[in-house]
Amino acid sequence: MSLPPGFLDELRNRVTISSVVGRKVVWDMRKSNQAKGDYWAPCPFHQEKTASFHVDDRKGFYYCFGCHAKGNAFTFLQETENMSFMEAVETLAREAGLPMPERDPRAAEKADRLSELAKVTEAAVRFFRMQLNTGAAAGAREYLRGRGLAQSALDRFEIGYAPDARQALWDALTGAGIAGDLIIEAGLCAKPDDGGAPYDRMRGRIIFPIRDGRGRCIGFGGRALSANARAKYLNSPETPLFDKGRALYNLGPARSACGKGQPLIVAEGYMDVIALSEAGFEAAVAPLGTAITEDQLRLMWRVSPEPIIALDGDTAGLRAGFRLIDLALPLLGPEQSLRFCLLPEKMDPDDILRQGGPAAMTKLIEGAVPLVQLLWQRETEGKVFDSPERRTALDNRLRDALAKITDPGLRGHYTDEIKRLRFEFLRPAEATGRKQSLAWGRRATPAKPLSSTRGTRLASAPDDAIAEAMRVELILAILLCHSALVPEFEVELERLNCRDPALARICAAFVTGDTPPPADADALLALPHIAIAPPVRQADAQFARLCLRDEFAKYFARGGLDAELREVVEDMDTLADESVTFRLARATAARNESERSRLNDSTDLGEDRAALSGELQRLIESQIWIKPKK
Repeated sequence: MSLPPGFLDELRNRVTISSVVGRKVVWDMRKSNQAKGDYWAPCPFHQEKTASFHVDDRKGFYYCFGCHAKGNAFTFLQETENMSFMEAVETLAREAGLPMPERDPRAAEKADRLSELAKVTEAAVRFFRMQLNTGAAAGAREYLRGRGLAQSALDRFEIGYAPDARQALWDALTGAGIAGDLIIEAGLCAKPDDGGAPYDRMRGRIIFPIRDGRGRCIGFGGRALSANARAKYLNSPETPLFDKGRALYNLGPARSACGKGQPLIVAEGYMDVIALSEAGFEAAVAPLGTAITEDQLRLMWRVSPEPIIALDGDTAGLRAGFRLIDLALPLLGPEQSLRFCLLPEKMDPDDILRQGGPAAMTKLIEGAVPLVQLLWQRETEGKVFDSPERRTALDNRLRDALAKITDPGLRGHYTDEIKRLRFEFLRPAEATGRKQSLAWGRRATPAKPLSSTRGTRLASAPDDAIAEAMRVELILAILLCHSALVPEFEVELERLNCRDPALARICAAFVTGDTPPPADADALLALPHIAIAPPVRQADAQFARLCLRDEFAKYFARGGLDAELREVVEDMDTLADESVTFRLARATAARNESERSRLNDSTDLGEDRAALSGELQRLIESQIWIKPKK
């Protein structure tokens, strides 16, 4: 069975040779460099202890320096699994999810046709290059000089010029004996619908030849010189040779430069790539005038595990980066990701190099941010999150985005990083430049209680359980209003006993780092005793921190001392000695001490100063309320 020429290339793009060989060998990680696709292992074809078997992921070949075995992914399966060539192809195709092509007896004929088309495009390259030196190309040469391109750059990238004539290329190629149907099929000329003579597709443009990874010219890009042109940049149409969604400009040289340790930089256009390469950043590629496709992204990862996307510093550049996030998320893995180099506003790589030179570009590349940071920027930039509903909507969007990541471990790390960014972003600003008095003094002459006061929960049912519940409500309400303090009190939150389901949901959300349910939060903050509480109404984080320390201390002191008192009372029936009396007196005194607030109204109160008395604080920290019974 003959296979279409492009099928094997597509299969090699989808399946790395290291993933095939890795099933049979154990990599020597001290010698291997995964970032460069360079792997070493003991040879599977002969007995040895040293790692002399080399696999090059970028080139797609293996070689043993001991037994001299060599080949690609197909030959490796043939040698190790005793497969035929077609069986190896079918095995890899199944793994890659690529359907095998139908049997085509004309496959060889098609391959010959592609070779003929490649010869036509090479002839066009020579024609365009010669035209750049003619008098008609004076404007093109002036433009290129203005962009700072020397003759060496023009030769290196084979830049040419398409004359502003209807049939200049057609006449040149047909005059050289090339068949007209080949010229049209190669996308160089078009035949009008009215049946007239074919005309050149590229006219009055600077020409950039586009080559595939094997160096074949598969198409052209043209930059218009006239301001009245319908399109500033024009690519060759889709042809049997050229599929712009599966090709990258400057792919071959960039792959070689990456093999020497340079980072892969993905710029927007031809001139950006040329400027980067001339400045020493030779591992630069560009999509061909459209948004990056999945095939182009996989092609980038074949060259480098972490390409750097250099976005133009404008709205369109950012939008392109944001769209790329959604494309990349389902494809991410531990060894293939993206970083984003955010350029200054209204500047591209060429502008950066002109103004600051290679050093300025190097600094921007080294400061490239990971994909997760651009995802966060996309969901938060220019938005206000001043209500529970807006914050919940943000959480839902981020949750949906992270759900696209298929690798469980990677998804977990992304979730952790998003939680960290969310905490930093939504943390309320602490008051600075002023200190508040924390006076909770008593009135000299108590006022007569109002009827509304006598109807409160505490007054109507002065039970210890109600007091405890109200204290829990106050603690959670303070943390709702001062979410930045949550990490300081995580241990205490885990020990809270929330009998009310709504309070339990709020507490659980704080412990797990999620957003408390908006309905529960609003209901809690609407309670009368919460609405008037100073630490809830005021924005001073230091004041709120001291109040929380005090309330937690009272909560745990009361719970522990109540348990001790109950135990002492039970022991009185069996042990009537002085130790029981001592324990009862000490427990009662400690409980009374815990009911008194120790907040100081001094302006010199520091964060590390205990809010309770020394004796009670020592009991709380050690959680030893009374000496154990002997």
